[in-house]
Amino acid sequence: MSTLADLRAHTRAALTARRDEVVALSHSLHAEPELAYEEHRSARKIADLLEGRGFEVTRGVCELPTAFTATAGRGELVVGICVEYDALPGIGHACGHNVNGAAAVAAGLALAPVADELGLTVKLIGTPAEESGGGKVDLLRGGAFDDVAAAMMVHAGPNDSVGMTSLAISSLRVSYTGRSAHAAAMPHRGINAADAMMIAQVAVAAYRQQLMPGAVVSGIVTAAGDAANVIPAYAAADYDCRARTAGELAELQARVRACFEAGALATGAELAMEAVGNDYADLRQDLAIGRSYQAAAEALGRVVPQSDPSVLGGSTDMGNVSHLVPTIHPMIGYDCGDTIMHNPAFTRFGTSPQADRAVLDGGLAMAWTTLDLALAPAHRASLLTRLAAR
Repeated sequence: MSTLADLRAHTRAALTARRDEVVALSHSLHAEPELAYEEHRSARKIADLLEGRGFEVTRGVCELPTAFTATAGRGELVVGICVEYDALPGIGHACGHNVNGAAAVAAGLALAPVADELGLTVKLIGTPAEESGGGKVDLLRGGAFDDVAAAMMVHAGPNDSVGMTSLAISSLRVSYTGRSAHAAAMPHRGINAADAMMIAQVAVAAYRQQLMPGAVVSGIVTAAGDAANVIPAYAAADYDCRARTAGELAELQARVRACFEAGALATGAELAMEAVGNDYADLRQDLAIGRSYQAAAEALGRVVPQSDPSVLGGSTDMGNVSHLVPTIHPMIGYDCGDTIMHNPAFTRFGTSPQADRAVLDGGLAMAWTTLDLALAPAHRASLLTRLAAR
């Protein structure tokens, strides 16, 4: 078998040969942003590229039209590389998913020529709807990760890091239905849906002083009447609940739901609550795989500090994957001025030379991490044993 140095050189050469098309893919995704579960052009661009390079591609997996799998090699050690490509409403790829997705493709192209020699199956999993909905949860439920022994992706950001944690999250859509009436002539005939929403919001605000550490409740009112002289018969809101763990999230959800029930009880309005998308679990990163990634990225000249576990980030459906599969989700950084993700200013940096370097370095670092997993007998055996026990 080839040495690690030989395999690193081989994977680097394989990626260098495809550099221009990988960077072009990142730019193309950036130019045509698509929202959750609607990423038809994006998924097709990625799947077509991989199919053209010899990957075995299956489209529309797990009954998700914009999901896919693409595999190279037929080894027993299956490494899943998650490909993200959805964008944000109104501000495009302000979370850098064009970089995330292109880096995953870069990793796959680098590894494909050596997969069989290493007893690997390189499995790229096209994962829609990370920003809203939780496509990875749908794919977990549908069995797309059942054969995966280790999972990874890189995420764009202002800085490199490894080992970050994230919050569990659930989203609620809430509405109250009351009864309209003239606000001056017959207010007693009305049931004020906006008042129900106000009472619920006050209850949530009062509850905040008892929130568990790390918990966050945030929301917006999306409807609350149309005229000042009409008792509002309808009010609606979207709310997010976040907590440090999935268990704490369940407790938080119950309390927040009770706050909305209080609004209905106090006013007589009819309450409707529905979950929006899937709940996201907290992110649990595999320390050993993380160390391999850190060493690989630093060998490429990057500075990759270990994240402070007490500092919680946002939320990601990669957290759900991490509860089942040994997972890493490092950040791959590039200069974006003084802006942060989910900000329209961040979008502008997504096709910069530094972002292009992040695509290539992130892909190669994941490829070299995978080489470590395949070549270290104890680590390889441990991953396969854990897979068999699931």
